[in-house]
Amino acid sequence: MQVLRAVVTSGSVSAAASNLGFTPSAISQQLSTLEKEAGTPLLEKAGRGLRPTPAGTLLAERAGQISEVLNETEVELADIRAGRTGLLRVRFFTTAAVGLIPQAVAKFRAEHPEVQLDLQLQEEDLLDDVVAGEADLAVIVLGDSVPQRHGVRLVHLADDPYRVVLPCSHPQVEHDSVDMAKLADDSWINSAVTSGGICSRLLRNAYASAGFTPRVALETDSTYSAQSFVAAGLGVALVPQLGLNVVHPDVEIRAVTNPEPVRRLHVAVREAVADLPAARSLIDCLAETAVVG
Repeated sequence: MQVLRAVVTSGSVSAAASNLGFTPSAISQQLSTLEKEAGTPLLEKAGRGLRPTPAGTLLAERAGQISEVLNETEVELADIRAGRTGLLRVRFFTTAAVGLIPQAVAKFRAEHPEVQLDLQLQEEDLLDDVVAGEADLAVIVLGDSVPQRHGVRLVHLADDPYRVVLPCSHPQVEHDSVDMAKLADDSWINSAVTSGGICSRLLRNAYASAGFTPRVALETDSTYSAQSFVAAGLGVALVPQLGLNVVHPDVEIRAVTNPEPVRRLHVAVREAVADLPAARSLIDCLAETAVVG
């Protein structure tokens, strides 16, 4: 089609051959093949030159449009490869939305203002969405075992330890850390982010290791509301450090020991985008922000 366009704009096979650096016979062969594929004549004689038929005019115009699209596409691909533009679909869970994603995204956008981020909070199927190609990156929680999924690269971000949230009047606030067994007789406030999946298993194992089953007073829908109920004296709570970016003024936060539950934070990233500069930069921003203590 580009050969046809050259013939139409130059008015002859010989002129097109000269412009394109081909022989006239090579130009004629390509035109003959294109006419067979089109099923209709594309050029007709006009004096000593050639002029396009209506079908030839149509294909020559389309060839110009296709050339423009291809050129634009190549520029866009070059920008994506260089990390200047593009779209990354990012998924994350609730506590990551408190102490990780906002800060990391702000840093990333300052460095890559032309890269679009599709941000979505969800509690389930984060890794499955990356496997299915419905997300490019997802911040996930893993236990001690790391699953292997085809087409997905897992990058460790940080370990996120749980902290105990205590009322200011609780006797254990006098200590820098609290032995889990010393909280066996307390009522417990559970937040929704600790009620299912890996997080739930981590806490069940922690309670079991400390030798008790918690007496759950109520469950809340966020880590901050859990803090509010603790402040009101209804119980104590275990909250990941990542969920303590904002601390209620009427509670005390302490480390827990024997055991200390810890979440393993990872980024799951599609192999297809993992080595793009924008994806690498976003992972770096997440890793720098996810250093929790």
